[in-house]
Amino acid sequence: MKLYSNMPTIDLHGIDRDYAKILVRDFIEDQIKLKEEKIIIVHGIGKGIVKNAVFEELKHNSNVKNYKLDNFNNGCTIVELKIKK
Repeated sequence: MKLYSNMPTIDLHGIDRDYAKILVRDFIEDQIKLKEEKIIIVHGIGKGIVKNAVFEELKHNSNVKNYKLDNFNNGCTIVELKIKK
């Protein structure tokens, strides 16, 4: 497994929920093209507004195999993508 520091990451601090969904969708599409299997989305903790928007996008994105909050930092979500071989 790759170390977190080697995984493609997007930081959504300071972004509103609607723009966060667009950025996540575009980021996933780019990483699928690059054949990355795992990515990290940094959404922060706050009131959970951006995290909830990110989870909503991930839930409905057909390129997402699995996602979960990072065990050590609940301001990050680790996403496993469906890569076509």
